Amino acid sequence: MSKTRQALRIQAIERDITPLPLLTPELSIVVPVYDEAESLPVLYEELCRVLQQLPLSAEMIFVDDGSRDGSVDILRALHAQDERVQVIEFRRNFGKSAALHAGFQAARGRVVVTLDADLQDVPAEIPRLLEALADADLVSGWKYQRQDPASKRWPSRWFNFVVRHLTGVPLHDFNCGLKAYRREVIEELSLYGELHRYIPVLAHHRGFRVTEVPVAHRPRRFGHSKFGSARFFRGFFDLLTVLFLTQYTRRPLHLFGWFGMISLGLGFMINAYLSLQWFMGHPIGHRPLLLLGVLLMIFGAQFFLTGLLGELITNASARPEYSVRQHLSHRARVTQRDDEQ
Repeated sequence: MSKTRQALRIQAIERDITPLPLLTPELSIVVPVYDEAESLPVLYEELCRVLQQLPLSAEMIFVDDGSRDGSVDILRALHAQDERVQVIEFRRNFGKSAALHAGFQAARGRVVVTLDADLQDVPAEIPRLLEALADADLVSGWKYQRQDPASKRWPSRWFNFVVRHLTGVPLHDFNCGLKAYRREVIEELSLYGELHRYIPVLAHHRGFRVTEVPVAHRPRRFGHSKFGSARFFRGFFDLLTVLFLTQYTRRPLHLFGWFGMISLGLGFMINAYLSLQWFMGHPIGHRPLLLLGVLLMIFGAQFFLTGLLGELITNASARPEYSVRQHLSHRARVTQRDDEQ
């Protein structure tokens, strides 16, 4: 986008949108942005229309993830004329997980909504997500009629099928950008790498109620997708990370111990067989099977030691594994009575 077009776009925004007074927000809308200069004015206007219909004070947090197309100039203009707008600028592209984490840290609302900046997520669906949040802690959108080419739809279906069955979280669309959270959910999330795809899994593991709502989805109007085929490999490795974090973080020996038992068991059987052959007078020193048996026993011992070291590290840097929804206590009342006496 040329500088002239950017200037005209900024002037149009400043002319058409009336600033509203700053309030303590009840709702925070977090939008990661990466090279979406053409989409931002339209997205902002749609968000404003939705917020006018909601009986909630709100803020909009745009996180610029190192854009190079003038997106940050549009965002600065929005911030200058609307006190509800926050803008976080990254020095370079750090990824969507980092952008969401920064937005969550800046959010002040008791409810947080996220959506992508490419206009494929429909802001008019936000009230439906907030309504569903009455019976849940996290509501994820489900793009049941996804408006993307088959090259994106079919890998996404396979991805969601695998994640759904491996994690036990019954969602159809884990990676939908349109989500609504209660504040306590984002306070317990730690995002890095590409873990934004697995936010519902991480929240479910912490005991939060996770559900989904079918939402509308639109074709991309401007630009192109920023995610290439490499995302499939990164997503696979992050899935392994999530499975480890959700199942073995507090008991690493339970994971490494299985590998250790299998390796030690195979090595023991091989060496027992070779020992029997040796007692029967058959030479075994030249047989590769002897080397395999010894290596398997060494690997098994190493797996056990790795698991034990993991247990030591886990106990040395332990944080609460549980998540408390509410704590009812009369302790303050008792303390007050003691003071009076």
